[in-house]
Formats: sequence, C-alpha cells, structure tokens
Amino acid sequence: MPSPRAMLVIGFSLFVPLAAFAQAEVTTLATVPTVPAASASLTLTLESQSDIERRTVSYLCEDQQVLTVHYINAAPNFLAIVPVEGQSLVFATTLSASGARYVSGPYEWWSHQGEATLRDLMQDEDAEPLVTCTEANNTP
Repeated sequence: MPSPRAMLVIGFSLFVPLAAFAQAEVTTLATVPTVPAASASLTLTLESQSDIERRTVSYLCEDQQVLTVHYINAAPNFLAIVPVEGQSLVFATTLSASGARYVSGPYEWWSHQGEATLRDLMQDEDAEPLVTCTEANNTP
C-alpha cells in the first residue's frame, strides 16, 4: 500500500508597475507613460511524506511593530513567510547551530526560544539587526 502523502498549495500575488519596465532610460518622471499595474501570481505546491504543519506566530518587536510570521513545515521543506519592507518574503531554512534560521535573498530570519531577529546579510557582520522581536505570547 502506498504511504500517505500530504500536499500544501500556497498562493501569492505580486503587483508590479509596468512603468518600471517601459523605458530603459528615464530622465524624469514625466517621461514615463502611465501604464496600469500588472499582476502575477505564484502557486507553490509542496508534497510531504508526513503531515504538513502550518503555524502563525505574532512577534512584538523593539520598535513596537507587530510581525506576523507564517511557518510551513512540509519535510523536507521548511519555510517562513516574513513581512519585510511591506512585502511578504518566502524564507527557506538553512543550517543553524541552534534555533531555526531562514534566509531569503539578502535577509536572514533567526528564531530561538521565543526570540527572533531579522538581519540584512549585505550589511557589515557587526551591524545591528534590522529588528529584534519576541513572540507575543511570551510577553507579559
């Protein structure tokens, strides 16, 4: 008998202004034609030999903002969807000595024992994190 498989389908929508692609060289904003925004969507299908876990965690950050992070565990894929500068970025897990470490482009999201940091890996190694947060359910 075949082993049971779980499947998760994640949908994303992206809106990109076509004006950004309209001209290679733009000297002033007045030369950019008015073009409606284009939309695109991405569907990601993850299959897993075990159960798929989806968890949503709210974090209270030092700057008083609240980050809502979605974790998707579908072995062998472990993802985090983290809001960065107004966009939801998909982070994939990577090696970590402790906690859960995820990367997306130049960004790193690292959570450990209810604490989490977002870093820009393009900055100096000693640079402060972009944000440091605590799980909301762990705050008094």
